[in-house]
Amino acid sequence: MRINPSQAKRLQTVKGWGTSSCWWSQYCADEKTQNEIANLLYGDGGLKLNIYRYNVGAGFDPENFRVKDPWRRTESFMLFDREKEETSWDFSRDKTAVEMMKKCLDLGNIDTLVLFANSPHYSQTSTGQASGSLLYHTCNIPKSKYKEFVDYFLDVTEHFLNEGFPVNYISPINEPQWKWGGSYVWQEGCHYETEEVVEILHLFAEEIIRRKLPVKLYAPESGEYLGKTYDYLEAMLKDEKIMQTLGVFAFHSYHSDNTPEVRYEFSEKIAKPNSDIRFDMSEWCELPNKSHTKNFKGALITARIISQDMNFTRSESWTSWVAVNGIAIKEDGFDYSDALMSASPDFSKWYINERYYALAHFSKYVPVGSSVLDLGLRPTEESNDFNISAFETPEKETVLVIVNEGDSREVEIEGNFSDMRVIESNQQTKLSETYCGEFKKTVNCPENSIITVIIG
Repeated sequence: MRINPSQAKRLQTVKGWGTSSCWWSQYCADEKTQNEIANLLYGDGGLKLNIYRYNVGAGFDPENFRVKDPWRRTESFMLFDREKEETSWDFSRDKTAVEMMKKCLDLGNIDTLVLFANSPHYSQTSTGQASGSLLYHTCNIPKSKYKEFVDYFLDVTEHFLNEGFPVNYISPINEPQWKWGGSYVWQEGCHYETEEVVEILHLFAEEIIRRKLPVKLYAPESGEYLGKTYDYLEAMLKDEKIMQTLGVFAFHSYHSDNTPEVRYEFSEKIAKPNSDIRFDMSEWCELPNKSHTKNFKGALITARIISQDMNFTRSESWTSWVAVNGIAIKEDGFDYSDALMSASPDFSKWYINERYYALAHFSKYVPVGSSVLDLGLRPTEESNDFNISAFETPEKETVLVIVNEGDSREVEIEGNFSDMRVIESNQQTKLSETYCGEFKKTVNCPENSIITVIIG
C-alpha cells in the first residue's frame, strides 16, 4: 500500500482520549493501587488520557432492587426516606470513587471531566429501581419526576464545581434506545423515546441557563451509529434551548465492529452536514467479547475500531467504555473482562489487559490538538483486517497508526520527511521502539501487529 500523508486533507481536530470510572473506582480503596492505576491511565508515563467520565450513581433501595452484581450498581449522594418520602444529602458517599478521580486529576492531564448517569435516582423512577422499567422499551421515569431528576443531577454538579472539580459536561441520558429493564436486569439503565429525550434535555438546558452553570450538555450518548441516532439529532436541532447548551453530540460505537461502512454512513448522513457540532465517540468495548485478556486479538480489534472511528466518523475524541472491570473467567480458564485492566472484587489482584496497549498506540503519540488526516482510504468489509490512520500533531509531526490483523505486508510512505520512529506491539512485545533514525520510505508491518510511526 502507498500513502502520502503530506498531501492529505486535514479533517477534525483531536480533542482527546479517555475512559470511564464506572463501576470499578468505588472498590479501588488501596492507596498504592489507586496511584498505580491512576498513573497507568492518566500519567505522562501511562496512557496520558485527558477525558474522565465519572458516574453519578442512581443508588438503590435495599428492599427493592434486582441488580445483584455490586459492580453494576452505584450508591448515590442523595438519600431517600421511603416512609417519609423525604430526601437528604451525604456527599461522603462514593468516597473511594471520588478519591480515585482526584488522584487522576492531580496528574495534570485531564481537561475534560464528564458527569454521566445511566438512570435517574431510583426514588424518581416508576419502579423504585434504577435498572429500568418492568416493561421493555418503556421509560422508567414519569413526566411528573422529570424536574426532580434535573434538580438532583444539577445539585450534584454544583457540589463538584463548588469543591473545585473542573466539570465541563453533564450527560444525564445513556443509550436511550435500548430496552433496559423487563424480566432481566444487570445494571443501571433507562429507556427513552425520542420525544422523551428531547423533553428531558430541554429541561436540563433551561436549568443550566437559569443557574448560569459553566457546563454543557454531553448528549444523548446514543448506543449505536445509525438506528435512532439520526432521529435524536434531528429532534435536538429543533430545540433552541438544547442547542444553546449542547457542547457535544455523544454516541457509542457498538454493534459495528465488522461493518466499517456504517461509520462512513454516519459521517456522510449525520456528522458532515452538521459540521458546527462537536461529535465524540464516548463509549466502546468489544461486544460480544470474544477475546480473552491475554489474547492480542483483543488489542487488534480495539485499535481497528479506534482507527476507523477517527478516520470515518469525524469524531473529535475516543473514549473506552471502562478502565477496569471484574475478572471474568470462562470455561476455558481465560479472563474475558472487556476493560483496559482486570481486577478482583477487592483489587487484591489486578493486571493490565492486552487492549490497553491498543489505546496506548494512539493516546501516547497523538496529543490533543492534532489533526486527523484523510489518506483517501474508504471502508470495505474486505479490507477490515488492515487499517491506517494518520494525524498531524501541533508540533507538525506526522503520526501513522497501522493495524494489521492479517499477513505481513509493507506500506510505502511518500513525502519529504527527514526522521522516523517506529513503535510496535504484538503478542510477544508491547510498545517496543523498533526503529529510530533517518526517514525510510518503506515500513514493514508484521502479521497481527499494531505499529505507530512518527515522522518529521
